[in-house]
Amino acid sequence: MEHELLPCVELGPRQADYSIIWLHGLGANGHDFEPIVPELQLPQDANIRFVFPHAPSRPVTINAGMVMPAWYDILAPAFDLAEDDAGIRQSQQQLERLIGREVERGVRTEHIVLAGFSQGGAIALHTGLRFSHRLAGIMALSCYLPLAASLQAEASRHNREVPVFMAHGTHDPIVPLRLAENSRQQLEQLGYQIEWHSYEMEHSVCAEEIRDIGRWLRKVFDL
Repeated sequence: MEHELLPCVELGPRQADYSIIWLHGLGANGHDFEPIVPELQLPQDANIRFVFPHAPSRPVTINAGMVMPAWYDILAPAFDLAEDDAGIRQSQQQLERLIGREVERGVRTEHIVLAGFSQGGAIALHTGLRFSHRLAGIMALSCYLPLAASLQAEASRHNREVPVFMAHGTHDPIVPLRLAENSRQQLEQLGYQIEWHSYEMEHSVCAEEIRDIGRWLRKVFDL
C-alpha cells in the first residue's frame, strides 16, 4: 500500500500539456479545491489537468490522536519546533510518484506546478524545492516551510530558480502569519525568488487571492 499511487480527483483533458497537482489541508480531501478551477479563468484551450490527491488517514497528535486525512502528524502547536520528519518525507515520496505519473502521461516536469493549502502547501513547498527535475512552479497557500533546517543541504539545483507563489491571511489563527513570513525570509536568504501576497482573511482563500493565482499560473505556464 505504501508504494501505491494516492487516489485523486482529476479535472481536465485526458491528453494534457500542463498539470497542477494540488494538495488539500488537514482533515479535508481532494474535492476541497475542485470548485476553484473555473474561477481561475485559465484559457479554455490550454490543456491543463488538475490532480487533487486525497491524503491518507492517520492519527493527529494535536487533535487528541483523532484519525483524519493528513499529510503528516502535527506534534505540537508550534509546527516548526516539533516536526514529523518521517511523515513529511513519506508524503514527499507519494507526491513524487504522482509527478512521475504525469510524466508517464506525457507532461514534461517543466509544465507541472505543485500546489497546496496549509499542510498540503507545506508538502508542495518541501517537495518542489527538493525535486530532481525542473518544475514550472510551486504554489504554497496559508502554510510554512517544513524541515527548514535541512533544505540547504537537500535542495535541488534544478529548482533554485523555480517560481514560488506564497500567500497568507493576515488574521490566520491556525498557521500564524509570522511563521509564514519567517519561511519566506528563510527562502529568500537561500536565494529563492518568492512572489508574496497577504490578504485580509483567516485560514482560507479569498476572491482576490484566486485572481492572483490565476494570473500567476498564466505567467508560469506562459499562456
